[in-house]
Amino acid sequence: MHKLPKVSEFMDSHVDAVTPEMDIMDVVSFLLEKRVTGAPVTDKDGKLVGIITESDCLKLLTHGSSTDYDVPKGTASDFMTSGVKTIDPDVDIYYAAGKFLSVPFRRFPVVRNGELIGAITRFDILRAIKARLA
Repeated sequence: MHKLPKVSEFMDSHVDAVTPEMDIMDVVSFLLEKRVTGAPVTDKDGKLVGIITESDCLKLLTHGSSTDYDVPKGTASDFMTSGVKTIDPDVDIYYAAGKFLSVPFRRFPVVRNGELIGAITRFDILRAIKARLA
C-alpha cells in the first residue's frame, strides 16, 4: 500500500505576510512588489489573523467620492478578511484537491496550531498529481 502524499510535501514553506497594523497603501505596494494577488496577515507571534487580497484592496476605491483624491487611510486589519479557511499540513493532497473544488480561491494558508507555516495553491496540487502519476 502506497502512502498518500501530504500537503506539507508540496506546499510553499516560505510565505511573505503582512501585519494587521501595516498601512493599507503599504499593503498595496507589498502586493505589487511581490507580484502576488494576496497575502496572509499575521500577528507578532506568527499567528494567522486574516488574509488580504487584491479584491480587498479594491475596496479602497469605495472609500471616497469621485472628486476625492486623498490617499486612502486605514490598515490591513481594516480591509482584510478574517475567519480564513486554512488547511492542515498533514492532510493528503486528495483531500486538499477536494477542498479547492469547493471554494473559488486558489490558495490556502497552511496552519499548524494557529501558526502560519506555509501555503498551498492549486498549482502545487497539479505538481503533486504529476509527481504521483508520473
